[in-house]
Amino acid sequence: MRASRLLSALMLLQTRGRMTARELADELEVSIRTIYRDMDHLGESGVPIYADRGPDGGYSLLEGWRTQLTGMSAEEADSLALAGMPAAAAELGLGRVLAAAQLKVQAALPDELAERSRRIAERFHLDAPGWFREADHVPTLTGIADAVWNQRVVRVRYVRWGDEEVERELEPLGIVLKGGVWYLVAQPSGGGSARTYRVTRVLTLETLDAHFDRPEEFDLFRHWNESSQSLTAALYQAEAAVRLSPCAMELAPVVLRPHTARALAERTWPLDDDGWTCAVIPMESIAATRSELLGLGAEIEVVSPPALREQMAEAAKGLAALYGS
Repeated sequence: MRASRLLSALMLLQTRGRMTARELADELEVSIRTIYRDMDHLGESGVPIYADRGPDGGYSLLEGWRTQLTGMSAEEADSLALAGMPAAAAELGLGRVLAAAQLKVQAALPDELAERSRRIAERFHLDAPGWFREADHVPTLTGIADAVWNQRVVRVRYVRWGDEEVERELEPLGIVLKGGVWYLVAQPSGGGSARTYRVTRVLTLETLDAHFDRPEEFDLFRHWNESSQSLTAALYQAEAAVRLSPCAMELAPVVLRPHTARALAERTWPLDDDGWTCAVIPMESIAATRSELLGLGAEIEVVSPPALREQMAEAAKGLAALYGS
């Protein structure tokens, strides 16, 4: 533990330059007294480290000196796949491991490339959850990730759609983060087709002693894409004809669901005499589409199907009565 901390302190000084004892203590999550002892130990070991006293002082390495002790552990190497998603790495229990791995990578880079790496980190940031929504609270995620990595069978109590609780023994094959929501891809223990489970619906998780052999032909990326397309096709099996004002066309990418907005944007639709766009959009259900389109208010008119048009009219009447009074 101490050797790892000393190496991390050395990497920090090499990549960031002068740092105060407080800054080092905060980064390494130890006391300032521990940092004092660590710096003394590095100096006694032959590391050319200098301490500047006073309120503006700190620790720094001899200019131009670089260590080659940047060996990376297997766990740290694994974590680099999540280098662009520190929050996701933290949820998976790899936050500190990823930070240590990134430090070692930066320390091993030539000065020019290290500077470019720092500039990229300063200018680009990935925030996975969508606007105005929080990421799922997923207390079972770390355990699931461990089972995926070690190919261990898990027993879960899971809430299916309709709020029905079921118990399953699963062979976890992979984890997917989609729009701030974590999903587990797993197959039933003993064989069967892979299915997708929303991790936040896993109420309890028990990792069993049994191991399983991961199917050689299974490809997580391909499975996710194919299942996502199948789900979309299953959800949107009908269409609605609508008229949209110019204002509605501008608001569509913000107000409508991504699948609906994409359908509007993928082709050029004709305009009527009033300058409104006449389009056809995919429809999941009458109720879901009504709720979606009401967000555009009087800037959209449903032409067909009649059932959707009637529900839009009823909703408009209810709103008029509510606010008219």
